[in-house]
Amino acid sequence: MSAGAEGGADAPKEVWPSQSRPLSHDRVTLVVDGTRFVVDPAVFSVYPDTVLGRMFGRARQHSFTRPNSKGEYEIAEGIGANIFRIVVDYYRLGVLHCPEGVSVAELREACDYLCINFDCNTVRCRDLSALLHELSNDGARRQFQAFLEELLLPAMVSSAQDGERECRIVVLTDDDTVDWDRDNPPPLGEETSLISCSTKLFRFFKFIENRDVAKAMLKERGLKNIRIGIEGEHTHTRSDASPSSLEPTRELISRLSGYPTCKEKVKRRPGGRSEVIYSYVQRPFIQLSWEKEEGKSRHVDFQCVRSRSVPNLIAALGEGTVRPGATPTPQVDELDRLNGPAPLIPEQALN
Repeated sequence: MSAGAEGGADAPKEVWPSQSRPLSHDRVTLVVDGTRFVVDPAVFSVYPDTVLGRMFGRARQHSFTRPNSKGEYEIAEGIGANIFRIVVDYYRLGVLHCPEGVSVAELREACDYLCINFDCNTVRCRDLSALLHELSNDGARRQFQAFLEELLLPAMVSSAQDGERECRIVVLTDDDTVDWDRDNPPPLGEETSLISCSTKLFRFFKFIENRDVAKAMLKERGLKNIRIGIEGEHTHTRSDASPSSLEPTRELISRLSGYPTCKEKVKRRPGGRSEVIYSYVQRPFIQLSWEKEEGKSRHVDFQCVRSRSVPNLIAALGEGTVRPGATPTPQVDELDRLNGPAPLIPEQALN
């Protein structure tokens, strides 16, 4: 293979040593990121299931792309020339050597685009942290796919069958126990949250990178308003709070306390009222929506329309027609008339 700068007059620079397999005399010119690569297409037949193998291998599926007026193939749009050079070397060496200064993430994107296996057997690089990060992303996708089908989707279906358009799931460990006092439940509204008991999913959501992978996969599946996080710190709250203090208590607990698992103690106060102290633990949660008319369910939109049954307010009050010179009363919607202040009749309005 030879490579040279686009439009340059210098002779192409040879970057491959003598080949280990016989090559044909047929060569193609690939233009990637403004750089020309002169390649014997026989090398791509080693991996026929890749994009380059299908384009230039024995099958020669030219439907992928066609040469331009110069007979050159402009391919791999968005891939840098330094990345493509590593990719082309892969077909001869069987290994993706990622040198220092080259982004492992960009190499990974190029491999995904060109259908090249990216794993510990095909990649060699000095930056092991970046390599392991990409491999962890692969593992996270596989794991979350299983969690989605086995644990989360049944809860989402249950909410949808109840007419809900969104779902909030709290992930507890297998050892967690939820024991709420029926007479004095925690004042959080947590009964609207579903529970999934899975220590594996709990550990999965512990890493923010895994949560990012999960969000991306859920977006690909068409879900919206996705929130994944870990709630709270260990604290306590009382269930006998007065109605006037419930709102700040809910707001504080929702941000800090996490999920109430069980009551720790019950105290009897004067007057026969009970005081229940709950234990709150840090647990992951996932919230998402499949609402189509997003944003329209948060308020009631009443339009003022002309009433067909009542021509005007005077007729509604039984006052007959508007006398000459009086200010006509505007027509209003029935809901506006019922919910608004009592209207003035024209004689009172003139006074």
